[in-house]
Amino acid sequence: MIDPKLLRQAATDVAANLARRGFVFDTNAYIALEEQRKSLQIETEQLQSERNASAKSIGKAKAQGEDIEPLLAAVQDLGDRLESKTAALQSVQEQLSDIELGLPNLLDDSVPDGKDESDNAEVRTWGNPVELDFDARDHIELGESLNLLEFETAAKISGSRFTVMKGDLARLQRALIQFMLNTHTEEHGYEETYVPYLVRADALIGTSQLPKFEEDLFKIEADIPYYLIPTAEVPVTNFARDTIFDAADLPKRYTAHTPCFRSEAGSHGQDTRGMIRQHQFEKVELVHFVAAGESMDALEALTGHAEKILQKLELPYRVVALCAGDVGFGAAKTYDIEVWLPGQQKYREISSCSNYNDFQARRMKARRRTEEPGKPELIHTLNGSGVAAGRALIAVMENYQNEDGSIRIPEVLQPYMGGRSVINAA
Repeated sequence: MIDPKLLRQAATDVAANLARRGFVFDTNAYIALEEQRKSLQIETEQLQSERNASAKSIGKAKAQGEDIEPLLAAVQDLGDRLESKTAALQSVQEQLSDIELGLPNLLDDSVPDGKDESDNAEVRTWGNPVELDFDARDHIELGESLNLLEFETAAKISGSRFTVMKGDLARLQRALIQFMLNTHTEEHGYEETYVPYLVRADALIGTSQLPKFEEDLFKIEADIPYYLIPTAEVPVTNFARDTIFDAADLPKRYTAHTPCFRSEAGSHGQDTRGMIRQHQFEKVELVHFVAAGESMDALEALTGHAEKILQKLELPYRVVALCAGDVGFGAAKTYDIEVWLPGQQKYREISSCSNYNDFQARRMKARRRTEEPGKPELIHTLNGSGVAAGRALIAVMENYQNEDGSIRIPEVLQPYMGGRSVINAA
C-alpha cells in the first residue's frame, strides 16, 4: 500500500508514477474524499467533546438538585448527531481504504518505460541456446513417449491444467526441489521453512493478492473462509505481519517448497497444453526482509541466487528487467529469469524476482527498530522463485533430450537420482 500521507501531499506525483503502468489514479476524487474525512473527523471530535462536557454538567446539576431534563435532552441530541457523523466518517474511511488498497505500488525510477512484455529490457544472458542436430521435441511429446507424463489421466481426475507424473520423471522433479533447497540453505544462507497451504484473507491482503486478484485464487468456503496459496510468498512474507524487528534481526532470508494453486482466470487460451501454466504446480520460493535502504542490493542478490540454480543445471537463460507496463501490481521493480526451451525455440519465464519496497510491509505493519531512538520504520520485503520446479523440469527435459527420446540427467542431480545418468521409457 502506498503511504496515505504521500497520497495526500503529492497526489499529482503519485498519479504520474502510476500512469507509467497505464494506471489512472483519480486524484480529484481521492482528495475530495480526504477533505470530507478531515471535516467529518473534526465534527466527530467536537461532538464527542461536547457530549462529554454535557454529561459532566448533568452530574453537577443533579448534585445541586436542579432540573436535569433539558440537559438529558441535549445529551440525547448530541448522541444522535455523533452517531450520524461517526457512521458518515466510517463510510468515507472505507471508501478511502478501498481506493488505497486498489492502487498498485510506485515504480522505481530504474524501471524501463514500456506497455507490455515486448518492451522488457534484456539485462544479461548466460549460456548459449541449445542447438540439437535433430528435431527437438517439446516436454509433452517427450513425457508421453516415455510413458511418464499423463495429461489424459489428470484430466479424468481433475480436468484441464493438471498433470500426472510417474516413475523417474516424478523422481526428477523431487530431485530438482531437493537440489534447490540444499543450494539455497547451504550456499546462499536461507532458512528453510514449512508453511500452511491454506491461508486466511488477511494474509493475502498483506501480500497484496487481495482484494484485487481474488478471481485468480481458489477459495474454500467454511465458517472462516480459506484460500489455497498461489505461492509460498504469502505465508512466508506474513511471518513479518504485526512484528517489530530489532535492528540486528535483519536481514532475514527464508526459503520454502510448496505446491501453488492458481485459477488462471485471466489466461484463457494461453498455454492450454502441457505443464507451462497449471492450476497446481511446485515451487521453491525465496523471501527477504531487509532494512529500507538495502532492498535494491537485496534484489540483485536474490536474482543471483535463482540464477545460480540454472547455472548449476547448465541451462541457458536470460534476465530481463520488466518494463513499467509489465511489472506486477505490488512490485516496485522486477527481474524475470527466462530459460531456453528447445521444444518451443524461445525463452520462457522460470523465475520472477521482485522488490516490493514497503508496499507489503505497510499492509502488514511489519517494522524494525532503528539504532536511533524514535518511531519504528517499515521494513522492505522481496520475493522470487528459486525456481519453479515444474518449469525447471520442462527445461531439463527439453535441453537434455536425446534423439531416441531419452533424457540425460544433469550431473548435479545424479546423486538425487541414485547415480542414474539417463531416463529411458518406462
